[in-house]
Amino acid sequence: MPVERGTTGQVDPAAISAPAVEPQPSAEVPTPAPAAETATVATPETPATPGDAPTVERAEGEAPAPTVEVVPEAESKKFESVVVGTSETRTSGSVHILKPAQMERYEKDDPSAVLMSVPGVYARGEDGFGLRPNVGLRGVNPDRSKKVTLMEDGVLFGPAPYSAPAAYFFPLITRMQSVRVLKGPSAIQHGPQTVAGSVEFITRDIPASESAWLDIAGGGYLYGKAHGVFGASTERAGFLVEGIHLRSNGFKELDGGGTTGFRRNEWMAKGRYRLVPEGAVRQTLNLKLGYSDELSNETYLGLSDEDFRANPLRRYAASALDQMKWHRTQVAVSHVLESGSLAITTTAYRNDFARVWRKVNRFGGATIANVLADPTSARNAIYYGVLTGQLDTSSTQDTLFIGPNDRTFVSQGVQSVARWNTTTGPVSHSIEVGARFHFDSIDRKHSEDAYRMMGGELVRAGEPTVTTASNEDSTHAVSLHVTDAIAWGPVVLTPGLRLEVIRSRSYDRLKGTDKSGALEVLMPGMGAYGAVTPNLGFFAGAYRGFSPPSPGQPDSVKPEKSINYEGGARWTRRGERFEVVGFFNDYTNLTAICTFSGGCVDEDLDRQTDAGRAQIYGLEVFAEKTFRPGGGMTFPLSASYTLTSTELLNDFRSADPQFGAVKAGDELPYVPRHQVYASAGVEGALGGVFVSALYVDSMREKAGQGEAAPGERTDSLLTFDVNANWNFTRWGQLYLSARNVLDAEDIVSRRPYGARPNAPRTVILGFKLAHN
Repeated sequence: MPVERGTTGQVDPAAISAPAVEPQPSAEVPTPAPAAETATVATPETPATPGDAPTVERAEGEAPAPTVEVVPEAESKKFESVVVGTSETRTSGSVHILKPAQMERYEKDDPSAVLMSVPGVYARGEDGFGLRPNVGLRGVNPDRSKKVTLMEDGVLFGPAPYSAPAAYFFPLITRMQSVRVLKGPSAIQHGPQTVAGSVEFITRDIPASESAWLDIAGGGYLYGKAHGVFGASTERAGFLVEGIHLRSNGFKELDGGGTTGFRRNEWMAKGRYRLVPEGAVRQTLNLKLGYSDELSNETYLGLSDEDFRANPLRRYAASALDQMKWHRTQVAVSHVLESGSLAITTTAYRNDFARVWRKVNRFGGATIANVLADPTSARNAIYYGVLTGQLDTSSTQDTLFIGPNDRTFVSQGVQSVARWNTTTGPVSHSIEVGARFHFDSIDRKHSEDAYRMMGGELVRAGEPTVTTASNEDSTHAVSLHVTDAIAWGPVVLTPGLRLEVIRSRSYDRLKGTDKSGALEVLMPGMGAYGAVTPNLGFFAGAYRGFSPPSPGQPDSVKPEKSINYEGGARWTRRGERFEVVGFFNDYTNLTAICTFSGGCVDEDLDRQTDAGRAQIYGLEVFAEKTFRPGGGMTFPLSASYTLTSTELLNDFRSADPQFGAVKAGDELPYVPRHQVYASAGVEGALGGVFVSALYVDSMREKAGQGEAAPGERTDSLLTFDVNANWNFTRWGQLYLSARNVLDAEDIVSRRPYGARPNAPRTVILGFKLAHN
C-alpha cells in the first residue's frame, strides 16, 4: 500500500506497516493533527486514530466547519468530509473527493489524469505532461479550463479568474493532499464560473510534531522528481516548508536535434500561530507563501496526420525556438475565529504571475492549421517543406513569424466565510455566508519577428519586430453567497444564493480605445436529499449557471447563463459507494472565448462568441468498494462512467475555428460521448499493486453533426497504468510506476496547429523516506 500524505502532512509510519483501511494492532499510532490547520478529514481511505481532530474539506476561504458528523466507534472512528454543512454521503449535490491514499496510489503528475477518475470531468490533451491542462466539467469546453472555478485551499489560483480565465498556471498535483470536485447546486458556493462546477486542490497540512519527508524518483526520458517536506509544531505555533523539482528531457523528437522537455520548481511555506488557543473565543493566524517557476520547450505546432502515423513523437524544425518561461508568487494571510458553533475565516491573498511564451505563430501567406490539414496540395507543399526544414524560405509568403506572448497577471483580494450551526426545534441548520472583494488584471504585450528557414535552421530575416497586441484588462468584483443545509430527520434541503457584481475595464494601447463594463448577476440554487435507508438516499437539485464575459467585449455580447438540473441516487456503506446521477444543462446563451490554444489568430484573440441556446445532458455512474477478506489484505476497486450529449440550438457564425459556421443540431467540440475509468488493487503490510485504465471516446474538434471527418476528430484513447510499492522498513518505501504500459499512440488534439499525441510509455522508479 502507499506511503500516505496523511492529514498530518507527513508520512504515516502506520501507513507503511499496515493497510490504510484496516490498521493492525502492531501499527504505530500517528501523531494527532491540530484541528485548526487540517484541511481534510480521515476517511475510509485514511484511518482515524486516538487524538485525531475531526476536520473538514475547506470551502472558499478555508473556514473550518464548527461541527462534523462522526462515524460510530464500530467504524474505527472514521470521519467523513463535509460539504455545505452536511456529510458527503448526505449532500444534495454531486461531490467527489480524491483522498490522500487515492492520490498516492498512482504517482501521477498530470492533473488531467487525476481528475478524469471523477465522472463528469473531461480533458483535452496537449503537451503530454499536463503542464497546462484543459479541463471541463459536464460538457463545457475544456479549452484552458476557463469554464471551471479553480481553487487552492479555498483561494482562486487562476492568473486572472475574471479578466482572463484561461488557466495557463496549474499547481503541481503531486504535492496536493486531496482534491475536491463539486457539481450541481453546491457549485454556487464558488465563483465566478458556475456553469459546470469547481475543482479545489488541498495542500499539505502543518504536522503536529517535527516531521520530515522525502520522495526521489527517476525514469524514462530523463524524468526526475525531488520532493521534500519539513515541519514542526508546538502547542501554539507550527510551520511547514515544502519544495519540489520536476523535470523531463521530453519525449518528442525535434528535427535537427534539441531538447523538448521541461523543468518546474514549486515551493510552499506555511506558518500558524494560535493567538487565543483556548477559551470561549479561539483565534488563529495563518500565513501561506508560495513560489513557482517553469522553463519548458513547448510548442503549439503539431503534425500532419500522415506524419503522426509514421512517427507520433516527431516535432518539426520550425518549432526549434519555441519556449515557455514563467514564474509565480503567492501570499495568503488568514485569521480564523471560532466560538461555539460559529467559525469565521478571513483571508487576504495576492498571486502574481508573469509568462513569456515564444512560439511559431504563422506564415506570411497561410495559416499553419490549413497547411497541416492538406500538406500535399500544390500550394501547401511549399509551406509544409518550410515547416519541416526540407525547403528553404523563398519569399515573404513562406516566411515564418515567431514571437513571444508576454503577459503579466495580478490576482488579489479579501474574502471572509462564516459558518454557523444551530437548531430551530426539530430542524438543524448549517449556514454558510461568504463575501469576497476581488481584483485581477492582465497586461498583454505580443510581438513577432520574421524568420527564414535556411538549411533546416531558423535564421532572423532582419525585419523590424512587429507588435501585434498591447493592452490591459482589469476587473473589480464583489461576490456574496449564502447557503443553509436544513436537516429534518432523513431529509436535507439546501437552498443557496450567489451574487456577482462585476466592473471591468479594457484599454488597448495600439487602438487607443478604453472600454468599461458593468454586470450584476443573481444565481439561486436549491438541492434536496432524502434518505430511504441509512445507506440509500435520493437527491435532486437545480441552480443558475453563470460565466462572465471578459473585459472589452462589444456591447452586444452577453454573459453565459444556464439553468442546470441534476437528480440521482447514492448508496454508501463502510468501504462502499455507488452513485448514479443524471444531469441536464439548459443554456439560454452558451459562450466561447477565442484563444490561441484553440487556434485563433491575433485579430480574433480573446473575442467572445455568443452561441445562443444549447443543451448538454448526460449520465454519471460511480462505484467503489474495498474488499477485506482478512489477514491484513485489502482489495480496493473503483469505476466511473460518463455519458454526455450536446446540442447547439441556433445557427451562427464564429471566427473561432472550433465553431465556424454552425447549424442548429450541431454537437459541441471536445466532449467525448463515452468516458470510462476503472482501477483495482491489492495492498497489505508489505506494499501493494494497483492497475488503472482510462478510455476516452473520440471527440469532435469542430462543431458539427453526423460522423465527423477523420481530420476533424481525435482518436479514441485507451491507456493502462500500473503502480507497485514495497515498504522495505517502517520509514521507507520503494515504488515502481508504469504509465501507459501498452504504449498507446493516439491523436488527442489538433488544436491549434496539427495532430498531437498522448505521452508514450514511461517507467519511473522512486523511493520515499519519512522521519517523525
